[in-house]
Amino acid sequence: METIIIDGKKISQDIKDELAVKVADYKKKGVEITLAVIQVGDDPASSVYVRNKKRACEYIGINSKSYELPTETTEEELLQLIDNLNNDDSINGILVQLPVPDHIDEKKITNAISPLKDVDGFHPYNVGCLSIGDKGYISCTPAGIIELMKRNNIEIDGKNCVIIGRSNIVGKPMCALMLRENATVTVAHSHTQDLKDLCKTADILIVAIGKNNFVTSEYVKEGAVVIDVGIHRDENNKLSGDVLYDDVKPHCSAITPVPGGVGPMTIAMLMNNCVESVNILNK
Repeated sequence: METIIIDGKKISQDIKDELAVKVADYKKKGVEITLAVIQVGDDPASSVYVRNKKRACEYIGINSKSYELPTETTEEELLQLIDNLNNDDSINGILVQLPVPDHIDEKKITNAISPLKDVDGFHPYNVGCLSIGDKGYISCTPAGIIELMKRNNIEIDGKNCVIIGRSNIVGKPMCALMLRENATVTVAHSHTQDLKDLCKTADILIVAIGKNNFVTSEYVKEGAVVIDVGIHRDENNKLSGDVLYDDVKPHCSAITPVPGGVGPMTIAMLMNNCVESVNILNK
């Protein structure tokens, strides 16, 4: 069986190229798109993500405004900045890079962003829209996973899907999206019994458990599609996922590598949400 290696790098590049054309068309009509990116503190991983987001904005032709705040910024100061940006008509999207320092309540910050500018798709309003099938911003990683499958002609309709992980950022929105695509979905988590047997029923196995190389070939049905959302760095800076790739790959019809699978799609779909904001803000 020839295993398809799902190339997230290429697909994310295709999406960014498509978005660049849309943005150029908007510019001809005098429509500018601006993303405000807020980072509190100087967490090195966060700085890399922020830099990549700015680079993607530049590539597709949207403006990015950067707010790099010191670690000691108070919750009140951050909430005031978000309020100002909510009321600024020149700003389409607002993104607060997570995690924030411990003295700031992450939930309060997420909820303070206007749902119409919540390009991360984390606000309860947008989460609700997703669950009832209304239009709104969709969390970027799950949206990217759907694109990866569609652009590789992977059939979702009617398939059994098992998602390992129930986080608000991946597991839960992923479940809603797979249901929207007519899959039959089971969400597994730390209290799930007989996890191996359950995973072996999956035509599509989506792994977002946060444990390095956790899923081996013993979890995978022959011919299944395996999507690895995990990302881990070892002491030599080598990246790996939640799936033991070399062990699992021979048993799959398709698999995402780490790096180069799901990761690049998150920023591509964030850019897609920024472009979508034109319709959402004007509806």
